[in-house]
Amino acid sequence: MFVAVNATPAYAYTGGRTFDPARPVVVFVHGAEHDHSVWILQSRYLAHHGWAVLAPDLPGHGRRAGPAAGAIAAIAAWLLARLAAAGVARATLVGHSMGSLAVLEAAARAPARVERLVMVATAFPMKVSDALLAAARDDEARALDMINYWSHSTINARPGCPAPGFSIFVQNRRLMERQRPGVLHTDFATCNTYAGGLERADALACPVLFVLGRRDAMTPPRQAQALIEHCRAAAARGGLPAPSVVELPDCGHAIMQERPDALLAALRGFLPTPATLTLGAVRNQSL
Repeated sequence: MFVAVNATPAYAYTGGRTFDPARPVVVFVHGAEHDHSVWILQSRYLAHHGWAVLAPDLPGHGRRAGPAAGAIAAIAAWLLARLAAAGVARATLVGHSMGSLAVLEAAARAPARVERLVMVATAFPMKVSDALLAAARDDEARALDMINYWSHSTINARPGCPAPGFSIFVQNRRLMERQRPGVLHTDFATCNTYAGGLERADALACPVLFVLGRRDAMTPPRQAQALIEHCRAAAARGGLPAPSVVELPDCGHAIMQERPDALLAALRGFLPTPATLTLGAVRNQSL
């Protein structure tokens, strides 16, 4: 699905169903050096079970032309413009890694437009080591090797093959290689310099879910604790439920690939059941 955002065509995957903003909307936001395809399993399930789904390619990524945004605030502003262009008045935002900071920023900027917030493999501050930043700038192939190794839990035998002919390790490397030169360093610098996380968490006015990988070497769960505490304090002030935290064992940073069913279960437990489920969707609930 292409929609013009600021006069530029912007692509979003809709889970294989026609997008209908009248349904409950879930928006999936990818992280650094990724695109919409990391959410295929989760977005497709929800799209076939009553939700309207958007998994956009952020500026400079996937099918979205132009440079990467270069700042979390810019990504959040673009994301809100993307929702407006698609006719979405209110949505649940789900973000992974860099995308988790973008949805946090968007939810704090436009609380009336965000129904629920899900932060997957998040941390604040989301600092990137000097060595990885330098590799992203000067030797992308080496940086991709570092990221791919650190993104997957050591519990999985390399290269991580859950079924014959399928490798999450190789798949993730190929996905990163598809992105444009220079995007990786821009994305990492974007994460590294973002300073507004705790302030934005203090301003949240919606229920929040954290999904973390216990073996995450990129954004270890301990580095999400400050965000969780600030979200908890904001919820108490606003009379909202305390944030939910799901920590997945034997899982690294690439949660959507390593534990897709567990992530989907966490989402299903957090999201309300759509009142607009069609008879066909109800019949397919077991799929």
